[in-house]
Amino acid sequence: MATTPFSGLQMAVSRSCIPSSQRSSAMAVCGKSMVGSWNKLASVCHVASVQSFQRVFTSSTIKSEEFVTKAMSESSEKSLVSGLPIDLKGKRAFIAGVADDNGYGWAIAKSLAAAGAEILVGTWVPALNIFESSLRRGKFDESRVLPDGSLMEITKVYPLDAVFDNPEDVPEDIKTNKRYAGSAKWTVQEVAESVKEDFGTIDILVHSLANGPEVTKPLLETSRNGYLAALSASSYSYVSLLKHFLPIMNPGGSSISLTYIASERIIPGYGGGMSSAKAALESDTRVLAFEAGRKRKIRVNTISAGPLRSRAAKAIGFIDMMIDYSLANAPLQKELSAEEVGNSAAFLASPLASAITGTVLYVDNGLNAMGVGVDSPIFKDLDIPKDQH
Repeated sequence: MATTPFSGLQMAVSRSCIPSSQRSSAMAVCGKSMVGSWNKLASVCHVASVQSFQRVFTSSTIKSEEFVTKAMSESSEKSLVSGLPIDLKGKRAFIAGVADDNGYGWAIAKSLAAAGAEILVGTWVPALNIFESSLRRGKFDESRVLPDGSLMEITKVYPLDAVFDNPEDVPEDIKTNKRYAGSAKWTVQEVAESVKEDFGTIDILVHSLANGPEVTKPLLETSRNGYLAALSASSYSYVSLLKHFLPIMNPGGSSISLTYIASERIIPGYGGGMSSAKAALESDTRVLAFEAGRKRKIRVNTISAGPLRSRAAKAIGFIDMMIDYSLANAPLQKELSAEEVGNSAAFLASPLASAITGTVLYVDNGLNAMGVGVDSPIFKDLDIPKDQH
């Protein structure tokens, strides 16, 4: 079964700048809240890491003067931003599962780009032509705007179907399928080899895809094939990606996947083996953290994201209900944005998270901490705090 971009429910290096005449309007589109949180990522443009300062001050006076001059010139347009910057300049990321501009995969790519990383993506083969065409025609330009006003650049888009490890695994009906016509080298092994041939190495690997062909069925009504297909596309695909990309990942790199609270809590309607697939993904995260950490010093973590009103999630049928439930019951009564998940991934990929591995990071406004739904009528007489803003 083919993989699809990861749903909100969890199922060239240089940037082209927007003309100054359009920059203010482009930033306005992003909204005030977006600019605020993005500025934290953009701070890396203005100040180097502590290690860079240490290296400079132990070198010659001339080099020190050159560095100070450079730092001042880079900050001439904006004032220096204090704090700990997320600096991913010089890093290269491969994000598997990007096929549009409104899911978590896109948001992660955008946050990594804002922090300075070069972006490569793997797109499900049947969606490849539409995605690349939309990029070329500028359909995603509004969504590509970064904090500095430039557009996120995707250096290369690779066709990918992560349920197939190598060409020998591909059945004849897929090979002859019109939706796959014109694409080549799209199995996990072949994509990893292509990335190695094109770029040599990567630093960041992101798994942002899942598929459960029987997700709308209760578990008791799920077929064996449907159950195994969900695990293959949603959890083993991550094992396969890391297995094949690990040899080309630079030591100290980071691998990130996306999971969902259904792995440990009952979410009626999230069926077809998908809750089992997410539980497997989280278990695999811990084991992979040990193995990849020992072999190549790679950190492996997963983000348990709350519901997002993405195209893929809408297809499930009850995403609006889940978002309303979260708004009513989570400690933080606000709708989760894809940007918040993207920024969390940028943190996990950065040196700031250098001691974090084998972890499930909840980015869901705290909903995972709740033991009951406080919007239940049974609690109507309790004085439950409400959002005052």
